[in-house]
Amino acid sequence: MRSFFGVKKDAGLQPSTSSVHRGNNNSRTETANSILKLREGIATQEKREKHLEKKMEELVVEAKAKMAKNDKKGALFSLKRKKLYEAELDKIANIKMTLETQVMNLESVIQNAETFRAMEAGKNAMAAIRKETDIERVDELIDDVKEEMEAASEISNALTQPIDPFVTDEDDLLAELEEMIADDALGAPVVKAHHEEVAFPTAPTKKLPAIANASKEEAEELAALEAELAGMMS
Repeated sequence: MRSFFGVKKDAGLQPSTSSVHRGNNNSRTETANSILKLREGIATQEKREKHLEKKMEELVVEAKAKMAKNDKKGALFSLKRKKLYEAELDKIANIKMTLETQVMNLESVIQNAETFRAMEAGKNAMAAIRKETDIERVDELIDDVKEEMEAASEISNALTQPIDPFVTDEDDLLAELEEMIADDALGAPVVKAHHEEVAFPTAPTKKLPAIANASKEEAEELAALEAELAGMMS
């Protein structure tokens, strides 16, 4: 079976795409348990590997001892057994590689699934926000804002207009002014002014009293004054 990431997996270990998509907890738990079992299998193979390596060392010592005793047949038999263990070690190395590859693939699948879920959650959040702010609602909001701004402008203009207590047509006022100018050109009626007569005090008719011991100049000034008064009364 091939997963949605293109990696071939065993059917028993591969979490289904639908399970990953739904974020099924049981599927994630099963995958984690599979990884744990694979790691246990690797540890078992490593123990067996160490055991065989020890046996191979013992067979080398055994072959050398038999050769020292001139037992070539026994020495060859020990070396043949050593070769069998070497072949088994090669198998164990391949098994370990397979198990480790499966572990790495499963861990990658889990990581990819978590990334997929995170991306899907982000997409769903964006879709939800988009539904709340779709283009039609945005257009309606812009229209409502424009209407409110126009209404506010009309109110502001109404409040700033001057208040005129005399509602009079300007054309009528201009006509009245022209009529007044025409009347002035024809001549306005003359208003006679009433002059009040001012009463002057009565000038004396007699001669001014003579100044005692007056000099010649004083006498002449007095005579001139009497003459002036006489002229004013005539």
